[in-house]
Amino acid sequence: MNALEQLKQMTVVVADTGDLDAIRQYQPQDCTTNPSLILKAASLSGYAHLLEEARAMGDVEAAIDFLTVRIGTELTKLVPGYVSTEVDARLSFDADAMVTKARHLIDLYAQQGVGKERILIKLATTWEGVQAARVLEAEGIHCNLTLVFNLAHAIAAAHAGAYLQIGRAHV
Repeated sequence: MNALEQLKQMTVVVADTGDLDAIRQYQPQDCTTNPSLILKAASLSGYAHLLEEARAMGDVEAAIDFLTVRIGTELTKLVPGYVSTEVDARLSFDADAMVTKARHLIDLYAQQGVGKERILIKLATTWEGVQAARVLEAEGIHCNLTLVFNLAHAIAAAHAGAYLQIGRAHV
């Protein structure tokens, strides 16, 4: 038994990539994406058609959201658990903007036939991010708070009912 198989017996493996080939190879339970991972994945030959569709949109933000959700949709076909999708970090200090973006991403996933129960919305653990997570969790949109640097962050995430980047375990 290799080290990965041993690890899978003790914990949940979460892949931090948008590379479909890597997901197929390592078969994690969940996976997470972020803009840099999506950009890297989009540069792979298997994603060329998606990149062309995104470019044709004309609007950069719409193209990024489209590409993120399309790659996330493909990831939902490969992992049995969650696909964590990050809200633009530039919104990290605007709770209303994070909530609006999260709802938009969930709507885009729904248009692709992916239910919100398969998606974790990834938010920075700022005060505003915790408030956004509280609102979204109340709506049944599960959140994954990232950039947890101390116990206060972890406690705030737990009070919001959100998941933490450190693992799949719900605190």
